[in-house]
Amino acid sequence: MARTVGLGIQDFEDLITKDYFYVDKTAFIREWWESGDAVTLITRPRRFGKTLNMNMLERFFSVEYAGRGEVFERLSIWEDEEYRQLQGSWPVIALSFASVKETTFTEARKKICRIIERLYNKYDRLLGTDSLNENEKRQFKEVSAGMEDHTASDSLHILSDYLSRFYGKKVIILLDEYDTPMQEAYVHGYWEEMMAFTRSLFNATFKTDPYLGRALMTGITRITRISRESMFSDLNNLNVVTTTSDMYADSFGFTQREVCDALEEYGLSQEQESVREWYDGFTFGEQKDIYNPWSIVNYLKTGRSGTYWANTSSNSLAGKLIREGSRKVKETMEDLLDGKVFHTKIDEQIVFSDLDQDEEAIWSLLLASGYLRVESVVQDEEWMEREYGLVLTNKEVRIMFMRMIRGWFAGRNAQVYNAFVEALLQDDLEGMNEYMNELACEMFSTFDTGKKPSGRSEPERFYHGFVLGLLVDLKGRYSVTSNRESGFGRYDVMLEPVDEKDAAVIIEFKVFRPAREKSLEDTVKAALRQIEDKRYEAGLVTRGIPAERIRKYGFAFQGKTVLVRRG
Repeated sequence: MARTVGLGIQDFEDLITKDYFYVDKTAFIREWWESGDAVTLITRPRRFGKTLNMNMLERFFSVEYAGRGEVFERLSIWEDEEYRQLQGSWPVIALSFASVKETTFTEARKKICRIIERLYNKYDRLLGTDSLNENEKRQFKEVSAGMEDHTASDSLHILSDYLSRFYGKKVIILLDEYDTPMQEAYVHGYWEEMMAFTRSLFNATFKTDPYLGRALMTGITRITRISRESMFSDLNNLNVVTTTSDMYADSFGFTQREVCDALEEYGLSQEQESVREWYDGFTFGEQKDIYNPWSIVNYLKTGRSGTYWANTSSNSLAGKLIREGSRKVKETMEDLLDGKVFHTKIDEQIVFSDLDQDEEAIWSLLLASGYLRVESVVQDEEWMEREYGLVLTNKEVRIMFMRMIRGWFAGRNAQVYNAFVEALLQDDLEGMNEYMNELACEMFSTFDTGKKPSGRSEPERFYHGFVLGLLVDLKGRYSVTSNRESGFGRYDVMLEPVDEKDAAVIIEFKVFRPAREKSLEDTVKAALRQIEDKRYEAGLVTRGIPAERIRKYGFAFQGKTVLVRRG
């Protein structure tokens, strides 16, 4: 009989004792312990079992569970006598920053301090022992949600000292989702304050702590700050394991074999190819065919495919980077949605301060977050640099991005946008002008970087976001491309019909230049003239579309005013 599928259970003991569906990942305990690394950082996408594995480590090593190893008896780690002796033999400090998602630094700092305060409350029995002197007991009581910075930065260091003395043994520290506060800080604009606060905390905890035996951190990214100075630059004892590393490659997520076994248990073996299309595609090091565990567990429970992982992950940062990104970023997203491979260098040290300017940093973050996967790697032997071929990870991720783009045109914007698309398809020039002006007025700020873009770049960002919307909305009816070569130049937007009854469309955007043109009419004429002079229709004609089925439009921008004319 198939086991019950329990969703969202992060308590390892609960999962095992109630015989819920579980894939045995206890080999991770052995691999981590035998690595001998003092401090380890493992980065994996959200919902990949990081929290459950951290809870498993705490349940295995902590003295709080001494003599209670029966929960591991049916799992692979218990086959080894050496590890049976290790169970329940270490003081463990376990904490998670997963819930630190506040919109201001003050509230985020308070949330972190409250998490540490709860740790101290857990061990307040130390106050009744002789292992702490009166001064130390006073320091113990100073830890609170409103504690001073110097108290907060030393708090985990001091707690490990107290526990080490009490148990006569160094401490294991487990920190889950260490980078959630930093990602939220970037999105909400308090990056520098959070970076300074957490760097001080981590330095005291993981470098200058003589009471530390082992430490493990998990997160999504390896964070770096300005000038590529890592927030961990002082930690010379840190082993960073990213998604391109071979260590722990099968410890997070499900392998092909594990998924096949699960599908067989639930009578779903016949759906293997569909499940692969939807949820396969993650690659960790040399280990290919890693499946998203959250989506697989949901699929086993419902028997239906859906965007389970994409719907629960925090996609606000991915959306912000693409929506506010440059023309090139949006063009690359067009290609990725079209199933093409994008080649770029990757720096796995994410420089958040570079995300507004450095496109490599954007793709690095999307790779670390699981939205992209590595299709190929080419090594430049002279410069010892790698170029990665990246694609969208799977069908679930592709649908997520399409919905995200559609969401940019939500509410009133959606009505206006849909009306514009309908006017475009019907060659209704009056409607196109009306709706495009209303849409531009509403949407310019959506595609603005917030960095005071120039008059030239603002329409450029808008129309490439607009093109992504066309790509999503007209999928199946048109092939939508932008900034591609045709004739003697590069057109701005081209709609190539799938059905021969539909007309092809070429669109050229131009920004009003007072030094060159007297009015928007002059600007729109220049756009139409460029379509003709550069013979942008050549590619369409070569593919068998007659000239009479090719419509040409010029779009002229002056601020948020748009003029549309047909050639």
